[in-house]
Amino acid sequence: MNDIAVIGAGMHPWGKWGRSFVSYGTAAARAALADAGVEWSAIGSVVGADTMRCGYPGYVAGATFAQALGWQGARVTSVYAACASGAQAIGAARAQILAGLADAVLVVGADSTPKGFLAPAGGERPGDPDWLRFRILGATNPAYFALYARRRMALYGDTVEDFAQVKVKNAAAGALNPLARYRTPVTAEEVAGSAVVADPLRLLDICATSDGGAALVLSSLDFARRHGHPDPVRIRAVSTVSPTYPKAVLDLPDIATDSTVALAPSPHTFRASIARAAYEEAGLGPEDLSLAEVYDLSTALELEWYEDIGLCAPGEGVKLLREGVTRLGGALPVNTSGGLASFGEAVPAQAIAQVCELVRQLRGEAGDRQVPGARAGITANQGLFGHGSAVVAVR
Repeated sequence: MNDIAVIGAGMHPWGKWGRSFVSYGTAAARAALADAGVEWSAIGSVVGADTMRCGYPGYVAGATFAQALGWQGARVTSVYAACASGAQAIGAARAQILAGLADAVLVVGADSTPKGFLAPAGGERPGDPDWLRFRILGATNPAYFALYARRRMALYGDTVEDFAQVKVKNAAAGALNPLARYRTPVTAEEVAGSAVVADPLRLLDICATSDGGAALVLSSLDFARRHGHPDPVRIRAVSTVSPTYPKAVLDLPDIATDSTVALAPSPHTFRASIARAAYEEAGLGPEDLSLAEVYDLSTALELEWYEDIGLCAPGEGVKLLREGVTRLGGALPVNTSGGLASFGEAVPAQAIAQVCELVRQLRGEAGDRQVPGARAGITANQGLFGHGSAVVAVR
């Protein structure tokens, strides 16, 4: 096993705070260091997840956070993988630890988002598939979420009432999380009464954009034991796989398959391959999980993730929801943090925040959200441009 330890986890509460992303990331980093019980001077490396909309400092996030905490000579790395940036940062930190380049690494991601739904940066960029899908197709993120919802309705018989129950479930968990932006329970009637954004999805079916930050202190197992962590939460796998071609189901911003490759379609979708790679590396399977944190950009997409991470067969995600399997208190709770439904998107931070929730759960520190006897969990999300993201943590 190539396990590494998670000895510290910290977050800045998510919301719309109107401050620099640096302040959120620095606060999360200090919280993670305090949780780990180690001084900033003990950190040998900083890996920052880039904040692409915030100007030059965001493009050198590792150095940005190292400078904000006070230069002390640590090596720095910055990574960008859209919504998978946090997992890429965790993967880079793990590689440094396993290679012996650093005993302890601070991983930080933070964002200060614009108002409204995310859009590509300005300018003329015809080589950018994200820019093209807005310019040529008019395919905003909510339109993409709605297309997936319609596909599920056509193929599997999912209903708008089912989608609403995902929001109800996640809002109930988020109401118990002091770090969440939205902490009010929601009823199915309130979801149905919210404005239509992209039919069949309503405003409460779609996650907001938020400010926030998350950080982890990762270390070798020896470092963890020397610093008072004899039985730490351990990261056992990090999956950052890319798609295979041809793709039977397109994920925006991809608007065409690779015409130079003539292969039989993969038996697994891109998102399913993300989790399969994580399970293979961890030596675990869905049956070993205690909980999962998945990327609920929309209520319908959460149901898709149940199937992609192997909790059930394709088309059966709604059955798990209806039976209460994935709610708090269910057999396998999903998004015990409240998910993006309760937090909103703070892009470089969200994959790190997912791991923070696993850490709290596996330590037994999640309070009213606690999954009894939690021993293993998986996170999963997907970044634009074919960035996979899954992390398996165990105790």
